[in-house]
Amino acid sequence: MQKANQTTHRVLKNTGFLYAKMGITMFISLYTTRLILNALGTTDFGVYNVVGGAIALLSFLHIAMAGSTQRFMSFYEGKRDENMQKQIFNISLVLHFGIALFLGLMLLIAGYFFFNGILNIPPDRVYAAKVVFISLIISTMFTVMSVPYEAVLNAHENMLYYSIIGILETILKLSAALIIVFYDGDKLEVYGILMACIPLIILTIMRIYCHKNYKECKIAPKRYWDVKLMKEMTSFAGWGLLASTASILNNYGRGIILNSFFGTKLNAAQGISMQVSGQVGSLSNVMLKALSPVITKSEGDGDRSKMLKATLSGSKISFYLYWLLTLPALLEMPYLLELWLTNVPKYSVEFCRLLIVSTLIEQVFITIPIAISASGKIKELKISVSILGFLTLLFTYYFFNIGFSPISMYCVLIVMVTIRSGFILFYANKHCSLTYKMFYKNVLTPILIVATLSAAISFLPKIFIINNLIRLLITLVISTLSIITAILFFGLNKIEKDQVHNMVSNIKKRFLK
Repeated sequence: MQKANQTTHRVLKNTGFLYAKMGITMFISLYTTRLILNALGTTDFGVYNVVGGAIALLSFLHIAMAGSTQRFMSFYEGKRDENMQKQIFNISLVLHFGIALFLGLMLLIAGYFFFNGILNIPPDRVYAAKVVFISLIISTMFTVMSVPYEAVLNAHENMLYYSIIGILETILKLSAALIIVFYDGDKLEVYGILMACIPLIILTIMRIYCHKNYKECKIAPKRYWDVKLMKEMTSFAGWGLLASTASILNNYGRGIILNSFFGTKLNAAQGISMQVSGQVGSLSNVMLKALSPVITKSEGDGDRSKMLKATLSGSKISFYLYWLLTLPALLEMPYLLELWLTNVPKYSVEFCRLLIVSTLIEQVFITIPIAISASGKIKELKISVSILGFLTLLFTYYFFNIGFSPISMYCVLIVMVTIRSGFILFYANKHCSLTYKMFYKNVLTPILIVATLSAAISFLPKIFIINNLIRLLITLVISTLSIITAILFFGLNKIEKDQVHNMVSNIKKRFLK
């Protein structure tokens, strides 16, 4: 019981650090987007999103690859094997250096085709677009090479330093935006170059800190090289890279297809929707970041029951956190975008709402792939996810080609995300002993009750209140209260309610002291 309380306390403390980081970075990132949109203009902002939009999508690659390395680091930390951790770190350095070179080469080859018939870019902006693309390649390589160090921080659950790094990265991005606001030359070119410098700075800082504080961060590939472990990690990272690459191609490919049929102005709307979804989603990802090491360490320690409890609670709570922010956003999206951007690109409202719905579905299953990854059996899931990503692009192109509106792109995405969720649950049942009944009882049923009740209550202001600002404020209050109330009465099991009660009691005691 004491061990469980210590784990809960550690998760809550790390979650607190990540929430603080999220609050700061969300505000700065949203303000940065507004600065960039106004400084570049709709056309150049669209060019940046179609050519350099993969910079934002690197978060998918970054998280997936860090997750692969972190799985091995956390698994063997659960086994308390320091020598294996040193081997994993050194092999990971070599693997990610090779992956960085490979991705750089592939992007260079892809660039030739992008700028010779695929991308629909105004002729006078082609050179600037090429500068952004080269910057993207450099940024990608440095981001990939930072993965082993980020995995070490996550495996040690050092979320304080991780949060500091995240805030610093956001401040650097804001600085880049401020520079282009006051720069008189080609703003798009300069912004692309500045964005390429940021991953190098972050990599340097993380490397210095990790080598100073963690024993396993000792660079000696020859001494700690293990062919068998290298093959296991290569296979694991390879399947993870396949799925994350498919995810990037899916997201980036949708932008290219959208650009081919409708031009750069709709890419601006797509960029806005991804920014909104990403920033709001960072709230629920806080819990994911804090729980991931716990899930993997529990499996490494041979405690599958604890692993499954953490997995199910994590999925449910991640949905609640995301729903807490997105319900008022879904209801008041037109007015929120008008307040934020002033100049709202066409289709931004529809794109934002549909992408949020897609992400809500993902949140229901968000921690389950971590459990599958902890078991080490990821091949089948990664192949299935990759195929579905390809089919998403295929159907999107087909519907655009026969005359459907841009909105159909996100309708296809929602259907494919739902199918993918079914595959995730199937493989969790097969490899992790997660039964369908267990998932239905502990996750799906409480989520449906909470979402239905809170949505019905929160919709009432739209019926009775006309003034936009007053309606927004009342909707925020009503949705927050209704969601929290529904969660407390219907969304938590007895153990989770006891943990919430203990957490509140501890906070009161510390506050009174």
